[in-house]
Amino acid sequence: METDMYPHRESCFQGPHELYFKNLSKRKKQVMEKNGNNRKLRVCVATCNRADYSKLAPIMFGIKTEPEFFELDVVVLGSHLIDDYGNTYRMIEQDDFDINTRLHTIVRGEDEAAMVESVGLALVKLPDVLNRLKPDIMIVHGDRFDALALATSAALMNIRILHIEGGEVSGTIDDSIRHAITKLAHYHVCCTRSAEQHLISMCEDHDRILLAGCPSYDKLLSAKNKDYMSIIRMWLGDDVKSKDYIVALQHPVTTDIKHSIKMFELTLDALISFNKRTLVLFPNIDAGSKEMVRVMRKKGIEHHPNFRAVKHVPFDQFIQLVAHAGCMIGNSSCGVREVGAFGTPVINLGTRQIGRETGENVLHVRDADTQDKILQALHLQFGKQYPCSKIYGDGNAVPRILKFLKSIDLQEPLQKKFCFPPVKENISQDIDHILETLSALAVDLGGTNLRVAIVSMKGEIVKKYTQFNPKTYEERINLILQMCVEAAAEAVKLNCRILGVGISTGGRVNPREGIVLHSTKLIQEWNSVDLRTPLSDTLHLPVWVDNDGNCAALAERKFGQGKGLENFVTLITGTGIGGGIIHQHELIHGSSFCAAELGHLVVSLDGPDCSCGSHGCIEAYASGMALQREAKKLHDEDLLLVEGMSVPKDEAVGALHLIQAAKLGNAKAQSILRTAGTALGLGVVNILHTMNPSLVILSGVLASHYIHIVKDVIRQQALSSVQDVDVVVSDLVDPALLGAASMVLDYTTRRIY
Repeated sequence: METDMYPHRESCFQGPHELYFKNLSKRKKQVMEKNGNNRKLRVCVATCNRADYSKLAPIMFGIKTEPEFFELDVVVLGSHLIDDYGNTYRMIEQDDFDINTRLHTIVRGEDEAAMVESVGLALVKLPDVLNRLKPDIMIVHGDRFDALALATSAALMNIRILHIEGGEVSGTIDDSIRHAITKLAHYHVCCTRSAEQHLISMCEDHDRILLAGCPSYDKLLSAKNKDYMSIIRMWLGDDVKSKDYIVALQHPVTTDIKHSIKMFELTLDALISFNKRTLVLFPNIDAGSKEMVRVMRKKGIEHHPNFRAVKHVPFDQFIQLVAHAGCMIGNSSCGVREVGAFGTPVINLGTRQIGRETGENVLHVRDADTQDKILQALHLQFGKQYPCSKIYGDGNAVPRILKFLKSIDLQEPLQKKFCFPPVKENISQDIDHILETLSALAVDLGGTNLRVAIVSMKGEIVKKYTQFNPKTYEERINLILQMCVEAAAEAVKLNCRILGVGISTGGRVNPREGIVLHSTKLIQEWNSVDLRTPLSDTLHLPVWVDNDGNCAALAERKFGQGKGLENFVTLITGTGIGGGIIHQHELIHGSSFCAAELGHLVVSLDGPDCSCGSHGCIEAYASGMALQREAKKLHDEDLLLVEGMSVPKDEAVGALHLIQAAKLGNAKAQSILRTAGTALGLGVVNILHTMNPSLVILSGVLASHYIHIVKDVIRQQALSSVQDVDVVVSDLVDPALLGAASMVLDYTTRRIY
């Protein structure tokens, strides 16, 4: 065993901590008197996998040597009990520990959902075990999802928790789990000075933090095996020499599974090219491990003459293998922690251990995205010998931990206290913050124009932007993104906090997915369009999408004449005819998102052709397009213009010209409008007979021209039981924009949408 060439690194376990341990000894005597000299501390050690057992085993041996002070219960769960991962519970039995309880807690699948389900299964099974054992304290190690279940169960069952290796930083989801366990734990054993400082920064009580070093170092620094060559030959073959082989151990990164699988594939390709005997250990049970094993088998690693693929190596033998390897490669914490004790070169791939403290023996390949990078790292590192490092321990962690355990006062209140740093009191407030306006970004995609608005919680349009709606998908989606980005930036200057984006568009929409399924003919290249994803990705805001008729109904429900009503119907009259139905305060979408296509109610069997492919629909009579069609016919026959009217040559004849002619006494124009209003009225009668709402709201530019005719038709055609239902003209100026905004604003006030 080589001596440490950096003796100053031992100082983090000396100095002020000698005084700490003197005080600890005094406290231990006081605690034993208080707890009763004959009272043994009942300690439950729970181990989940081969890695955490290597850290917990030295503590378990230490507890076992002092039976007058401690009573040990061992709980085994997680991947220890799975054959594919080596049935590693057997090494616990070989170490002569009695396993009190075996808990099968792993849900197979090796994906994100399986990890969550495994935590849930452990939470279901652990309470019975803890009720039976009734430990005084539970020792939990590290940052695995199994450990989170253990800590959660113990904390909720008022069992004190001692957490090993808290305060460290690695660089993946493990950080979040590790820090979550820290907040649940009552006592902390950390390995480095930085980890200790992190725990203090996390408001943990300094008196309950022990800087002991890593327990596995107690074994590492005392490991002397002159017959290490027999171990090397057993695992790698008789022809292998010391320092002339590689140990590879790589795990999936659960926050980026696809990339970690690709990186593993590149690693294997590089190792094949490097052409050295290699011991490959199977990955852990995290999401993505199944795919990594598939990669191994696809490349024939288990049958390759240069490779030995194994599920598990006993820790004592693993120590000898890495101590005498020419290099270790992968992303295991073992590579950046334990292997430093031997000065063995390490290649750390990717981001899984990016935050760890390391010795100079570690070469990081953070972007391991090509085979050449990994191969180059192998050429740089293989066969080197670095100074031994004791960053993570000096070989005396277990005696410190046992002293710490003996000092625990079981009479102290169980509720842990957090040591928050002093915060400077600030009684002043920023007037801009007080007056900040909660707002939504509303988008209205019409047949002609594209509009974006900042809409306040009160329904006030703070600012509106209008552009012509482009004809192609690419131009349209780029313009929407551009206008929304500009509006969001302007919102900051206007002191408006944007809570989300609401989009109103023509056509059939799946609001659950934010997808336009089928558009109207007025908006081209607008079928099967995902609007939610590009806007959400660009603005980092939640996005809602719905049909323009539905948005008009939502606008009335929140800001208009439908406010507070349980059942009402909105009919929107514009270029087309649409609508929305509110039933029992909620918007009706229908089984295929086709509810409230009110413009396509058929009111005549032999009526004019409709854009939907049918004929006799309300839209074929009463929409702006229908009126424009009739106006052009009259104009072509010189029957449109009357005295006082003119149409400039560069101006297209439209619905407004027909309405103007009717007002000026044009009998044919009046007849067309009356027919259109009657068709709309018959549609309203059908709605009254079908839905029996308490109110019908006519919205859009043509509503005021139709209202009286519609009411006349209801009096003449409707059943007497619905003739009293009120029909009104909306007083909202921009129902589509307000409805789009209401989807956002209703959610922020926790209204179900």
